[in-house]
Amino acid sequence: MQRGRYKAVGPEAEFEPGSRGRVLQNLPGIRSVREMARRESIALIAVTDRLLDETRMDQRFTAKDICRIHKLWLAGIYPWAGQYRGVNVAKGEFMFAAADQVPRLMGELDRGPLKKYTPCRFRAAEEQAQALAVVHVELILIHPFREGNGRCARVLAALMGFQAGLPGLDFWGVSGRAKQRYIAAIHAGLDRDYRPMTAVFRQVIDRTLRLNTRTLRG
Repeated sequence: MQRGRYKAVGPEAEFEPGSRGRVLQNLPGIRSVREMARRESIALIAVTDRLLDETRMDQRFTAKDICRIHKLWLAGIYPWAGQYRGVNVAKGEFMFAAADQVPRLMGELDRGPLKKYTPCRFRAAEEQAQALAVVHVELILIHPFREGNGRCARVLAALMGFQAGLPGLDFWGVSGRAKQRYIAAIHAGLDRDYRPMTAVFRQVIDRTLRLNTRTLRG
């Protein structure tokens, strides 16, 4: 984690000695931001492939499944992988859910959007985009883990997309101005307005299908 990305207070705010306050304390003792990014990326690719193989088309995802995704991904890096955070975090001036509210909010996510939208067997593109958007927004706003929430949420979206018959979702297009629209869509979710994020996921789905078609033709 890079300095300034999140602000946090508590025991999980400790940094790896020698990292100049730029890398969270970790099991391998990594002090380089670049090396940590590389290690996390390699682990994320491996766990995504594994979970795609394991996911059932009729599987209803739960809060426990989300914790398992996080743990499988980061268990070799952080001691708190798969555990709800015990610190409050903010990005810029935006505060995510208070740490002591995370278990309750994840329970609501479990009984609400996860129950409603998984298994994600929608065939219409608009329904797919809405299902992905609602679950994604609510999970990001809760921000249940100390690190890796966005990537964990994207893995869950990929698994839901798999259930809906979509190829692996391509999020590379969410950059630049599109990244700003994505952030604004997260903020809109505070008022339960999921339309902006639904539009983001429509674009992700469209881009994914276009790229997949080109690959098949090639």
